[in-house]
Order: sequence, then C-alpha cells, then structure tokens
Amino acid sequence: MAEIKDPENTIILETTKGKVVIALLPQVAPEHVARIKELAREKAYDGVVFHRVINDFMAQTGDVKFGKKGSESFNPGRAGMGGSEKPDLKAEFSATPHNRGVCSMARSQNPNSANSQFFICLADSPWLNKQYSVWGQVIEGMDNVDKIKKGEPVVDPDSIVSMRVAADV
Repeated sequence: MAEIKDPENTIILETTKGKVVIALLPQVAPEHVARIKELAREKAYDGVVFHRVINDFMAQTGDVKFGKKGSESFNPGRAGMGGSEKPDLKAEFSATPHNRGVCSMARSQNPNSANSQFFICLADSPWLNKQYSVWGQVIEGMDNVDKIKKGEPVVDPDSIVSMRVAADV
C-alpha cells in the first residue's frame, strides 16, 4: 500500500472494483479540494455510480443527486445531469496536466459550474489542460480504476462504495 504522507489531504475511495487512493492537491485547487472533502465527510458520494466511462479517456462519477443508488432521486437515465445542493464552484484552472490518474472536476459549458461530479483520467488527455479544475492524483489502485465498466451511459454501472478522507478512517 502507498504510504499516506498527509491523511487530511488523501481520499480513500472504495469502488465496486476495489480500492483507489487519491492524493489531494490543495495547493492547486483549494476550493475544489475543500468541496470534495466536505462531500466525502457527508458520505454524499457513497453509492454514486460511474455513469460515463470512456475507454482510453476517463471515468466520470459524482452525481450525488441523480447517480446515488438507493436515494429517492436516483435516476440512471439522468445520472450525470445533477450535482449537490451546494453552490457551483468558481474555476481553479492550473498548469497541472490531465495525465493518467489525474482527478478533475466535471462541469457544463460554463467554466464556473463544477459542483460534485468529477472524473479520473484513464489516459493522458492534454486537450483538457487549463479547462478543468484538477484536484487530485491517484497514487494507488489505478488498476482498479481501469476495471470500471465502460459505457456512455454505462449499463449496470460500477459505483463508489465509500469515499473517505484518510484522516477520518
């Protein structure tokens, strides 16, 4: 297992395909890191499906409104269209490249529309650079991310079992 140097800025993501450890990058996107930690601590991501997974590109999840299995508002057909009840975030674009294993916020056409959805890059995706807010980097378990079921939308999708800040585990 990867050594966790900063538990307050590390996410432990248990997926239906296995464990993924993400180092947060508060120096790159402090507001986005704060939101990810806030939602993780509220257990908002638990049960949320990976609704859009494109081979050799990325795995997207984090729709806590329509993508959370077992919730009243769960709607597989609308997963990817929702967020959280929190306000959208102002963009925190940076020079950090969208390389394999990078975690970045999903958004609409509006650069200041990121809320709760995020994606993990399955491959280097330089065309995303400086257009999406990078907030983390997978440091362990990328092999498990690679196993997440593909699709647009995904039929019978994999999901987040639990998402926790390492300091709380």
